[in-house]
Amino acid sequence: MGEDMVKARRFHTLAISAVRPSKHLSRSPSFQRCAFTSWTKDNIHKRECCFFEKGVSEDVCKCGYSKADHVDEAIKPEDFTGESWDKHRHAHEVPTDAFGDISFGGLGQKTGQYARVSTDTSPETLYQLLTEQWKLPPPNLLISVTGGAKNFYLKAGLKSMFHRGLIKVAQTTGAWIITGGTHTGVMKHVGQAVRDHALSNSTQGQIVAIGVATWGIIHNRDALVHSEGCFPAHYEMDTKGQGRLSCLDNNHTHFLLVDDGTHGHYGVEIELRSRLEKCISGKRLGNKEGGITTPVVCVVLDGGPGTLHTIYNAMLNGTPCVVMEGSGRIADVIAQVAGLPLTRVTIALIHQLMKKFFGKEYDSFPHLKIIEWTKKIQDIIRMSHWLTIFRISEDNHGDVDVAILQALLKASRTSETLGIESWKRQLELAITWNRVDIAETEIFTEESQWNSCDLHSAMFSALVGNKPQFVSLLLENGVSLRDFLQDEETLRELYKQLPGGIFLRKLAKRVHSSCRSRRKALRIRRRAHLDQGEMISMTHVSDEVRHLLGSFTHALYPPPNLSKSLTGSQEPLGEDNADAQRDPGRDLFLWAVVQNNKELAEIAWELCRDCMSAALAASKILKTMAEEGSDADEAEDMQELANHYEKHAIGVFSDCHNCDEERARKLLVRVSPFWGRTTCLRLALEADDKSFVAQSGVQALLTQIWCGELSVDNPVWRVLVCMVFFPLIYTGFLVFRRDEIIHREAEKKEEIKTVETVTGSTLRTNSRSLDLSDLKRLKPLSSWYRLVHLYSSPQVKFYWNIVAYFAFLFLFAVVLMIDFQATPSAGEVLLYIWLLSLVCEEVRQLFYDPDGFGFHKKARMYINEVWNILDVLSILLFIVGLAFRLTTELFYAGKILLCVDFVVFCLRFMAIFTISRTLGPKIIIVRRMMRDMFFFMFLLSIWVVAYGVAKQGILIHNDNRLDWIVRGAIYEPYLIIFGNFPTNIDYAVFDLDSCSMNGTDPLKPKCPVLNENQTPAFPEWLTIIMLCVYLLFANILLLNLLIAIFNFTFQTVQDNTDRIWKFQRYELIKEYHSRPAAPPPFIIFSHFYLFIRNMVLCRPPIISKEFKSELPQMEEEELLSWEALMKDRYLLSIKQEQSQSMERRILDTAQKVTTINDRLEREEETSSPAVDQRLARLEEQVIQSAKALQWIMDSLKCQGYAAKEAQPQTLTTPDESPDTLTNTSEKEDGFHVKARQLYYPDSKLTRFPVPEEKVPWEVFHIHVHPETTSCWFPTTPQNPGGRTGIRGRGALICLGPNRSEDLVLTRMQDSERSILEHLVVWDERHGTLTLPGVSPAVFEGYVDDCRNTDNAWVEITVLNIHLDRRSQLMADVSSLVASSHGALQWQEVSGKTRLSANQRDSLRQVAELHNRKF
Repeated sequence: MGEDMVKARRFHTLAISAVRPSKHLSRSPSFQRCAFTSWTKDNIHKRECCFFEKGVSEDVCKCGYSKADHVDEAIKPEDFTGESWDKHRHAHEVPTDAFGDISFGGLGQKTGQYARVSTDTSPETLYQLLTEQWKLPPPNLLISVTGGAKNFYLKAGLKSMFHRGLIKVAQTTGAWIITGGTHTGVMKHVGQAVRDHALSNSTQGQIVAIGVATWGIIHNRDALVHSEGCFPAHYEMDTKGQGRLSCLDNNHTHFLLVDDGTHGHYGVEIELRSRLEKCISGKRLGNKEGGITTPVVCVVLDGGPGTLHTIYNAMLNGTPCVVMEGSGRIADVIAQVAGLPLTRVTIALIHQLMKKFFGKEYDSFPHLKIIEWTKKIQDIIRMSHWLTIFRISEDNHGDVDVAILQALLKASRTSETLGIESWKRQLELAITWNRVDIAETEIFTEESQWNSCDLHSAMFSALVGNKPQFVSLLLENGVSLRDFLQDEETLRELYKQLPGGIFLRKLAKRVHSSCRSRRKALRIRRRAHLDQGEMISMTHVSDEVRHLLGSFTHALYPPPNLSKSLTGSQEPLGEDNADAQRDPGRDLFLWAVVQNNKELAEIAWELCRDCMSAALAASKILKTMAEEGSDADEAEDMQELANHYEKHAIGVFSDCHNCDEERARKLLVRVSPFWGRTTCLRLALEADDKSFVAQSGVQALLTQIWCGELSVDNPVWRVLVCMVFFPLIYTGFLVFRRDEIIHREAEKKEEIKTVETVTGSTLRTNSRSLDLSDLKRLKPLSSWYRLVHLYSSPQVKFYWNIVAYFAFLFLFAVVLMIDFQATPSAGEVLLYIWLLSLVCEEVRQLFYDPDGFGFHKKARMYINEVWNILDVLSILLFIVGLAFRLTTELFYAGKILLCVDFVVFCLRFMAIFTISRTLGPKIIIVRRMMRDMFFFMFLLSIWVVAYGVAKQGILIHNDNRLDWIVRGAIYEPYLIIFGNFPTNIDYAVFDLDSCSMNGTDPLKPKCPVLNENQTPAFPEWLTIIMLCVYLLFANILLLNLLIAIFNFTFQTVQDNTDRIWKFQRYELIKEYHSRPAAPPPFIIFSHFYLFIRNMVLCRPPIISKEFKSELPQMEEEELLSWEALMKDRYLLSIKQEQSQSMERRILDTAQKVTTINDRLEREEETSSPAVDQRLARLEEQVIQSAKALQWIMDSLKCQGYAAKEAQPQTLTTPDESPDTLTNTSEKEDGFHVKARQLYYPDSKLTRFPVPEEKVPWEVFHIHVHPETTSCWFPTTPQNPGGRTGIRGRGALICLGPNRSEDLVLTRMQDSERSILEHLVVWDERHGTLTLPGVSPAVFEGYVDDCRNTDNAWVEITVLNIHLDRRSQLMADVSSLVASSHGALQWQEVSGKTRLSANQRDSLRQVAELHNRKF
């Protein structure tokens, strides 16, 4: 619950910040730098020598720094007089003076961040520096790379695999890589890997490579020092002049330079690096309060004895190690012996391998060190679950990244942690790393058995983390989406974790406004409900989704129904239950769509029950968000995804229509309870999915609705004839749809009878049987219904309205031209009545809302239609013209308005062509061209006005008549374009009689300026040139440009006109489907009937099922199942197309070539070592055979059989003597192991290393015993298990055996005696489960205990008390367990029990005693 509250507060903060303006100023880079400097000085320190003591020379202190590098107080300190120099006492902490940004010169200008830190710095402070100050995201994995600090050679193949694998695992998992940070050895190889990634993947995220180096060994470190930090510090890499020092590696991204106050001493950083790694390993992944901690893995290349010590300590601390075979030295030594049994890993073998891989360096190794290293190597091999050897010659690991991740998963599968919890941890790691390949091969195996509930947390992490491959994998391996989303709280948490985007911002605003309005309504202070008020709920999500889908839909997640409790009514309950139907696939799909996540949405869409509605709803939601969003790139992505789901809907519907046309039509108009009780057709229209509406199946449905009950195969001329001579419908002249169905069913019955007659057996057809209602419906139509269906057909209504509109225009024209009197005539009155019927029809269309859009949306839809605008304009002009016409003063003006109105009515008549398949698309092209011409006129007007004003100014002087000014400046230049050339610009054709001298004649233009001889004074050459230029641009250039624009528009729109026409055809069909049957003016009687019925009698409107029908539950389920089958077919066809596409084939071929190339390179590099290894194995087999033959001969000699021939010499290896082989310990692996651990428990003592071969007391061994708390006496008893490496009693009570008892209390879980249980005790001090400490003894003898010494050991007696469930003792124990509050527990006796190894052995023996499997 704590994690949930943290998430809720995080969303609350996001919601508030999304809708409220910030009250804080944005932090500038300079401000951030000052804040970082202040924080660093307060928290990060360096160590500085405060006591100068002469060292190797007069001017050099024992700390390694010169005298000049010390402060004055350190030269003659009074506090340390007479003391010898000690770095722990004489080096104190002061604020650091080396931090900031570091810039490496050279190509690329690599930059990083660094800080000089003290050895005593808290790891938590360093982690805070890395994550908060340097803004590094917390790691999902920590890779500690260790090995050779000197430059070493890596083979090209291994080097390439290491670089590629290390970067891949760091990039895919979000890991941190920690190294020594210098430009040598393994650190240099890591830096090169980071460099190669940066060069080849410049667009991807940065790899975090942290170098933890010693400050005192850094060459050119003075460039990093500045009291206020360096931003940046220019660091020069001088590898040639570095001497004994080292340069920083320029490919690392961050540096922690560890300072202990000394100079020139290597290894200072080891302790702090170890503490930092341990601190990071304790952090929870994702900063969660629960869950798993950050995993750590150690990768080893090359290395010496120090690296062996690092590996040993890492594995003791539970850190898995990956050793790279072929990298050299200690890595190759461990790799060579890793596959051998412990009895063969001898001191002699380690000597041989050390000499082989270390070369001349081997000569400086003392024998005692070899013994110690042998013991450590044996312990390392024994901890095989922590050790992984990467061999380039083997294919089982694949690549280095796979080996690293497999090592971590193998380490988590220890014997003590088997069970579902271990698998859960591994799965959570794989999800965090986003490595679905590891999960497939290592986690979802036959060994793991998953239940759906076990994978719910993993499913949530995969969804929130946007890891679609894992979502698919989890669904394939048993996750039930219904169980996962059964609780609405899970879905609410998913919406809380939405990534930033338009939907989250809109949702945050809705939550904030909802809470604000609630506070205002209740008059509650804002502070009182801050934590619980501004919380997201599914009601908010539902409201926002309804806004995106449209108000015509119902709420997808309706709020709790309070009306039932208040009114006691039972009627709303059924409706709410219908509205509240939930589909988990729909819920997940909607969650993915609103965040514009294509991959997750694709997975969820395949799980939706109503997939076609889901795809169309997604298209609508995405297009709405794209329109309302402000980010152009995000809107483009949403539009692309919307088109993608429109294609999905088209694909599914096409398959459905090809399979069964009738069912496909039902899918279009059925009410979807999962998507707001709307239909697929309505969603497609609202989403403006023209391609979907243009599908043949959708058009077939529209054509069927257009024809009504008439057959779609009827020719138009027959319909027109029957409209006039209706008795022909009773003669079969016109076919009805009912007649077609009856005829089709009759043909089917005849076919069945024919087949049964031929075969002689009853034929079972796959056709769906008709129910009683269908049988009744198949009866022939009566005479009355035939007449009703004829005249109620939208097609017939349309034709009657065309005739009526022709009659209206004819009457209108007659009135305007012939019968327009001062007093309205009968014809004119009829015209007014006719117009009144048209007005009533427009009002009916405006208020008719069967889809539930609401008045505002319905009005907006009405106005957006061009033909409706013409209707409103024509009616308004008619009303104004009528008002003028009825007044004497404005009588003629009224007639003019009515004449203009007649033009508008004639233009409105073009709407009748929209139903035509030939002319309908052309009207769309005309509308587009009119739009182009409108913008073209702006360009043309520039030239017209420019030429007209210039011409008018040159020819005419001060003409004050506005009408003639407009005529000369605009009208005449416009007519020139069409060939009406002016005569007043040329002297030859100028006529003085055609103009007025002073402009006094209103019917003539004013004459141009004249000379004294009454000739024009204007420059003729100029006016002619202007005319030529004007004609050149206006007549030739612009008009041809207009033609080109029209041609482009035609070519562009031509391909889409058919699609657009089919889309717009729906509105015309729906209009005439809902229109009364009578044409104007008789339609006014239908309007009176509707007004009385709906407004006076208040009867509910008649709902048509042609566009929206609700199916019965059984038919609904059957239809959805069939749709799901068609969806699967569609997806299968899509996959087949993708697999057969040329791009896919090229990718597959490229991948195969790359794989073959890698294998060839691997075989080329490993062919020689592989042969050597096989020969070595063959040699070992020969040696073993010789040993076996020698043993057989010795046995025969003992039995008295003498050899007839001389005994051949036994082959021995040069590195193993016969004595060594004979005296090798034969003990079972795992026995007497803990008693030889190097570090004695609860003390600082270290055992003397005792390898396997030196355990028996009979074998000679150089034994330097550490001091213990016990004294040594010659008569002291010896450990029966052998040497332990330490004498005395150690931490035990006495010398000799120290006996203890383990009591195993068992019972049967139930009366069927199927499961054996044992009682365990919770040890609060150690936080573990143990057996109760004090019946025949189950076991009695020596125990391998870590406290054992050479002279003191533990012996144990295991007792078992089995309780009868019916006994009084059992009842007493049960009551004791119940009252212990978890301190006592009954657990099943199995190998999954989490006890210590010794107690697990005791429990195993008890299980064997009861014949139970452990």
